[in-house]
Amino acid sequence: MTELRLSDPTERDDLGAFTARVVRLDPVALVRLRAARDRVTAWAATPFDVLATRSVHGSLEPDDVTVPASGLLTALAVERSESIDPGPGGGLWQAMLPPDEGWSIVDDVPAAELERLTEQGLALAREHSGPLGPPASLLDQTVLTVSAGSGPAVKVPMRCLFALSGMGFLGGADTGAGGGGEPVVRVSASGSWLRLDARYGAVVRRRITSLPLFTG
Repeated sequence: MTELRLSDPTERDDLGAFTARVVRLDPVALVRLRAARDRVTAWAATPFDVLATRSVHGSLEPDDVTVPASGLLTALAVERSESIDPGPGGGLWQAMLPPDEGWSIVDDVPAAELERLTEQGLALAREHSGPLGPPASLLDQTVLTVSAGSGPAVKVPMRCLFALSGMGFLGGADTGAGGGGEPVVRVSASGSWLRLDARYGAVVRRRITSLPLFTG
């Protein structure tokens, strides 16, 4: 039996909110839970070919399990004790996960700027979407380029902003890093990954588009 332990009700509610957004985007989505150093990190694939993630204080046994998001959401809502059964594991997780280390902070971007760019993108998506949703050309369009000093520039595609918005991460996006008190989203990068951290979660995508996010 899988056991997820969350002693703080706030952490339970945070994980529950994350899982509810995953289910809203895809009712049959899977959530991968991984535990390390007194934290449990949840991962989910989004319809935008971007991963969403949220980390909370807690423990998990076994320390790596994939479960249906709908079952996890029900368990978090119904079981109010510290110990939670997130449901039967064994789901087939196909997405490659980014490394835990090797990240460099590139810049902090005002959340209001990302919200403005997302609204523009959504307007274009409504105008040009077909039966399969927004065209790939729109999703892959670079909407923001950030750099740290003389380091290489990091390009942020529209699909990352759609994932941030779809997961509800842009609302109240303050990471606490804004020097002027304004809400910000932190942009980080590794050799082949891009990460956007907002207050309630993060989205992650491979920067090398010739390599698929999903493996066979």
